[in-house]
Amino acid sequence: MLKVLHFGKLNFSNIRQIGRAIIIGIATGLVVSVFRLTIQYALSWVTACFRFFHHQPIWLIPWTIGSIILALILGEMSQKNPNIKGSGIPQVEGQLTGQFDEEWWPVLWRKFVGGIFSIGSGLFLGREGPSIQLGATIGQGFAEFNQVTKIEKRVGIASGAAAGLSAAFNAPIASSMFILEEVYHNFSPLVWLSVFISAVCANGVSMSFFGLRPDLDLPHEVLFPANQYVHLIILGIILGILGRVYQYVILNLGTWSRKVTWFKPSWYPLVPFLLVIPIAWFWPVTLGGGNNLIISLPKLPLSIPLLFGFLILRFVFSMISYGSEIPGGIFLPILTLGAVIGACYCVTMISLGLVPKEYLDNYVIYAMAGYFACISKAPFTAILLITEMVGSMTHLMPLAVVAVTAYVINDILGGLPVYMAMFNNFIHRSPRKELVGMTQMTVSIFAGSRLDGCLIKDFNWPQGSLVLAIYRGEEELVPRGMTRLQVGDTLVIQLTGHHHLTNQHVINEAAHYGKTSQSK
Repeated sequence: MLKVLHFGKLNFSNIRQIGRAIIIGIATGLVVSVFRLTIQYALSWVTACFRFFHHQPIWLIPWTIGSIILALILGEMSQKNPNIKGSGIPQVEGQLTGQFDEEWWPVLWRKFVGGIFSIGSGLFLGREGPSIQLGATIGQGFAEFNQVTKIEKRVGIASGAAAGLSAAFNAPIASSMFILEEVYHNFSPLVWLSVFISAVCANGVSMSFFGLRPDLDLPHEVLFPANQYVHLIILGIILGILGRVYQYVILNLGTWSRKVTWFKPSWYPLVPFLLVIPIAWFWPVTLGGGNNLIISLPKLPLSIPLLFGFLILRFVFSMISYGSEIPGGIFLPILTLGAVIGACYCVTMISLGLVPKEYLDNYVIYAMAGYFACISKAPFTAILLITEMVGSMTHLMPLAVVAVTAYVINDILGGLPVYMAMFNNFIHRSPRKELVGMTQMTVSIFAGSRLDGCLIKDFNWPQGSLVLAIYRGEEELVPRGMTRLQVGDTLVIQLTGHHHLTNQHVINEAAHYGKTSQSK
């Protein structure tokens, strides 16, 4: 009888969790779909305006004045509200680790409006990072409205973040993997269920806006032959090296820009908003995050100077756009750079007679995955993302070869996950209140770690920490001193006092590493 009652309780808990995930997913899908659709219309309007300006160039004068005013407004808003700067992924990661907190509504509406004007104006910024933060704020708002526990609040934030990326890319599986692999670093059943359900629901809403076509509708009829795989390894090496260059530049932008002390940070957006005018005049296909350019690559002339010119333009102006510190991400710009690198490599090999020209589409697709994999250090996400965005399973093996090669090369060169590094920069530079009082964390036990096989009473838990629950698969255990922890267990731990960050680090070390293999 007791077993039946306990089983019913677990089912009821799961139903509540599923219900919250569905609501968060639908709400996020609506908000992000409107956000994405508005940006598309804005970019189309900008392109149409510049076609008109070719016949009436006098209109460039009021356009320039309006761009200056908009740049100053966005710069002032971003500097006064630093939580809306950039992609927003570092802020979400800080919330999920308990090192940062923010009010959800001010961030939601400012990120929404600021992102539309920043990305919709043609700057080389992506909608995906802002979509993740928009979803996270919706998940946070729903959790706070229902007064759930702190651990359930974090699950709500993670669910909203995955839903935001899913609605932005129509890729629910890769979106779930990205949040768990790169942002939350938690694969527990507690999180997986909500994250994936929210992502699927958001994707369903997004499909009602944008249809069933893949987000990157590239041709993929040509199967890649085995005798061409040596080129994939060479391409992976190039991507790993260039990915390390990208990481170095993007992570040092803030330091370099602030060396020019006379130029106020609120003026930073003036530079990209003025530079985007000649770019829109001469190369409108490059505007925005890069969707149009990626789709257009197979249709462009097989010109080495043209493609390498686009590569330099995309790299430099992406850095300038992101360095302005206004709302906008690097997710899609990274994929676009990878696509252009793949096209540059393929066209070069075609000119040397080493690669048939019908494989251009393949190299564009594979290079996107490799470049994102090495920069984000999330190869599984990269492979799944490109597979879902292209809408074909035929590329899995080539995608894996390029992604793993680029990842290894970048790792040898000392590259760190770019979003984690951005998070560290954000935490150290962003003014915030010290976290005191009480919070909660979840941690999963890895094989060979110090907690693997350890009795709860035998581990020297940090002062102020209390194990509240242990999840072993679908079973919830009440922790006792004689409870022996196992690989795969997910612990819910309450932290109190002034040393949350230190205590979290100690517990994570014990759950992930053995006595002689501590993290760096």
